[in-house]
Formats: sequence, C-alpha cells, structure tokens
Amino acid sequence: MEPCSRVRVAKCQMLATSLFVLLLGSAMAATAALSYFGPHFTVIGPVSADRTTYEALHHWAFSAGIALAALLTLGAMLSAAATVRGAGGLMAAAFLSFALVFCALVQAAFWRAHSPTQMEDAVLDAYDRAYERALRSASGSGRQELVAIQDTFLCCGKSSPLGLLGGLEADLCQGEEAARQDCLRGIQSFLRVHGNIVSTLIGLGLAFTVYAMLLSSFIWFTIRLGRYPVSQ
Repeated sequence: MEPCSRVRVAKCQMLATSLFVLLLGSAMAATAALSYFGPHFTVIGPVSADRTTYEALHHWAFSAGIALAALLTLGAMLSAAATVRGAGGLMAAAFLSFALVFCALVQAAFWRAHSPTQMEDAVLDAYDRAYERALRSASGSGRQELVAIQDTFLCCGKSSPLGLLGGLEADLCQGEEAARQDCLRGIQSFLRVHGNIVSTLIGLGLAFTVYAMLLSSFIWFTIRLGRYPVSQ
C-alpha cells in the first residue's frame, strides 16, 4: 500500500474511532447519571449503616464516570478536528486525553477486579439494617424505609433457610407483595447486571483508547514529517 493510501486509511479509521469514542463517552455519562440519581441507589443512602462512606463512594463513582465521559468526548472532538484540519497540536492534545482516560480506566479495571462486590455488600448491608429496624418497630420510619427499598427493587423480605418465617417477618410481606422475589436475590441480581454494564464499558473504553492512541500517534508523526499532509 502506498504511503498516501495508508494516510487516507488512517484518517478514515480515526474519524470512525472518534465517533465510537463519542458514543462511548455518552454511554458512560448516562450510566454515571443513572447510578447517582437513579432510585435504586438513592433509596439506600438514608439507611446505610456507614452513610458517610457510602455517600463518598457513591459520589466518587459519579465524579469518575462524568470525568471519563468528558475526557472521552474531548478526545473524540479534538482527534476529529485534527484529522480534518491536519493540526498536529490538536492531535497531540487528543492523544493526551486518550492517555489520561486509559490510565483512569486501568485503575477502574483494577478496582473492579480487586473489589468486585464492594458496592453490592454495602447495599445488602443497608437492606439488612432496614429489615432489622422494621422488625423492631411495627410502624414508623423504619418500616417506611424498608417499604421504599422493596418497592424500588420490586422485592419483599428475606427467605428463611428453614423456609419458615416468624409472625413479624410474615407481616412484612402480605397480599401481592408476598409473591415478589426475595430481596437479597433481587438486589444482587440488579447490582450484578449494573456491574456487568460497567465492566463492559471499561473494556470497550480500554480497547478504543488504545486504538485511538495508535492512530493519533501515527497521524501526528505524519503531520510532523510534512511529507503526506493530511489536510489535502
């Protein structure tokens, strides 16, 4: 393949990669927003045993997701503009954005591999605390908090290992609520689906940022050499 043809192919691949990176950034922003403002997570905050730690983790996850989405969007726009205009400075800035995202995603992947159930354990502990409070108080805020969690996750109560429930436990799930699934299983199922989505976004982000860095470095060197100006 001739050098000019390789440059044209790289330009097309860079533009296509920029589009996919932009979509990936939008997906990350949407996931971060749903994780922060979604009812499944906000309903847990008031009943968490260590509310400060949970809120800090919740806020950190939201901030990290929004920051990654912003960097991905910035890198996609810079790389697309640099490809069209043949601007070496813009392409270097795009490479830097992709490199920052790659480093952050590596850290996120390490956290997912090292502590895959940290958020799940925190939510389950919060439900256990709300459940015990509801058993101790026949009415009041304790039962209202439990009902709010169960209505959000569409579940009710906890199954007994012996299959028998006491009077107070059976009183928590009556009528149509008794047909709902066990809350521990329901919460675990929801959080695992959410975790799989996050892991998929992290994997896609790593793949696209590596490919974008390779393309941006190649086009940057082409611009610097000046032998095959991409602006033509």
